[in-house]
Amino acid sequence: MPLEPSRTVAELLDLRELTGDENGAQRVAWTATWAAAQAWLAAKLEGMPLEAEIDEAGNRWWTLRGDSERAVLLGGHIDSVPNGGWLDGCLNVVAGVEVLRRIAEEGTPAVTVRLVNWADEEGARFGRSLFGSSAAAGSMADQDELRELTDRDGVPLPDALGEHGVELDRALEAHSQLEGAAAYLELHIEQGPVLEALELPLGAVLGTFGVERHRITWRGQAAHAGSTPMAERRDALAGAAKLALELREIAKRVGGGAVLTSGGVVTQPGIVTSVVETAEQLLDLRHLDADKLASMWEQVREACERFATEERLEVETEQIWQIDPILFDPHLIDLCEESIREV
Repeated sequence: MPLEPSRTVAELLDLRELTGDENGAQRVAWTATWAAAQAWLAAKLEGMPLEAEIDEAGNRWWTLRGDSERAVLLGGHIDSVPNGGWLDGCLNVVAGVEVLRRIAEEGTPAVTVRLVNWADEEGARFGRSLFGSSAAAGSMADQDELRELTDRDGVPLPDALGEHGVELDRALEAHSQLEGAAAYLELHIEQGPVLEALELPLGAVLGTFGVERHRITWRGQAAHAGSTPMAERRDALAGAAKLALELREIAKRVGGGAVLTSGGVVTQPGIVTSVVETAEQLLDLRHLDADKLASMWEQVREACERFATEERLEVETEQIWQIDPILFDPHLIDLCEESIREV
């Protein structure tokens, strides 16, 4: 039986109606709306010859046994950010449901096929993304920090997990789910403008960016906005502003898809009558090549020192997060490209 994309679109629209409002999707993980979406998804898979289970991190798995225990994983997440897009995240899970339907209708597959709905990929409620997938991957190394996380209402993360049957201390036991995994595939809506600009409907992703996030703190001197001559000012915001513009030049020099973002600046004292004394700037650096990512940060660091000297400021840098780039398996990329050509 052929796949029915129109059925997938209809189901995505049903999910939007069930778990969204006029502002967008509201399936924030560890909430009642998210739980309703989970139940909706489970109902879609009823009646198929699948084994269903929830692992120790709250990830939900559906397994179609094949002739081989080696498994192809189809994955995604049904949780969303507040006011999220109707396709972001859930497209991969709901499309996976349709793929499972077709494979199950054809009988026992050559290999085992598993659909996984990762728990809390977005991290919207507690600020920690990739909860379920990092537990399964065995890379959740910050459990002590996770215990201290609270949402905006002061609810601790462990309490919210407990309401959904998850114990933080056991989350890493989810790693056993990846035993026998041979490949992982995920369909995702493009989160940028590249394919649209190229007028291409589909593309194969080559890997995941390496990411570095840094906090840059500029320190100058507060001074009266009216009585302090421009040449005498030690304006911390000037350093942050120069760096924000320099990021564009660094991206051009590095090339290869380099992206650098100054995502926020908080100034003190933050009043209209005072020169800025401190500016705390958040930077996000991304590249698929580890050496080029390292070069990007070195150029940022050098620029910080240069602008601090020019503006007579003090500057401090602090790395707040880092992940290495990961290149995807070339054979899987080739298969994806072959499939794209077929459709």
